[in-house]
Amino acid sequence: MVKALFSLLFVAFIWGSTFPIQKIVLVGVSPTFYIAVRFFIAALVSYFLFGKGNVKYGSILGTLLGIAYTTQTWGLTITTSTKSGFITSMYIVFVPVFAYLLEREIPTIFQIVSFFVASLGLYMISGGIKGFNFGDFLTLICAVSFALHVVLITMFSKRVKEVDLLFPQFLVVGILNLILNVFWKNWNFTLPAVGSAVFTALAATILAIYLQAKYQKALGNNVSAIVFLGEPVFAAVVSYFMLGETMTGEQFLGAALLLISMVFSSLERVKIVREANQKGRDECEDSL
Repeated sequence: MVKALFSLLFVAFIWGSTFPIQKIVLVGVSPTFYIAVRFFIAALVSYFLFGKGNVKYGSILGTLLGIAYTTQTWGLTITTSTKSGFITSMYIVFVPVFAYLLEREIPTIFQIVSFFVASLGLYMISGGIKGFNFGDFLTLICAVSFALHVVLITMFSKRVKEVDLLFPQFLVVGILNLILNVFWKNWNFTLPAVGSAVFTALAATILAIYLQAKYQKALGNNVSAIVFLGEPVFAAVVSYFMLGETMTGEQFLGAALLLISMVFSSLERVKIVREANQKGRDECEDSL
């Protein structure tokens, strides 16, 4: 259990560290071309590890993931990596919304409150109306896309193996961003960008997903979601040391509200799972 906990915390650290790293290397580099290179590398490695997988479901997930990463990386060139990390993490409170729309899972009072608290936190961390820039808006689209991606993964993973969703998903992300870059018309690629693309492909994509798939089962999805709340915190800490980014008192309060809302949302899901497990054990005992 301890090994699983620290493994997923390491995943959160990897994901959080990518924000300032990509902020540095994307200077003068097309974000869409960067993403294309990153995910073509991930697709190539995942193909040799897991095979071609399920094209239908993988393509749907890849389209959503492509939108998420494109808006996130594009937004990162405009906003700060700290704000990008916290706004992206709002996907956790958007998940119940799509869970209701797609699976008719009614959100609880805790989840509804979490959504509004997170919205207030987003407003504060962005500096209010004047501080909310186009990069923040793009990152918000990223959070929505990630939330929908999470819900669809849950749905599709009930039909096929999780590893069957990897290669086609990564390949579609790469192709989509390569096409978008035709309109971006920037094919510049620096040596630091190459190193970052390789790192994010192997560590933040292949390794992170491998560790997530291996150890998330030990902790459970809901407890794992709480562990992943460390991602925006790591993004802020690493951004401070690498970029010297700091936050105002209002932004600190907004960040705290975001974390509180995500904890509430995750804890509520933990409660639901525990009640379901207890009900299952009671039914099992009654049958005996």
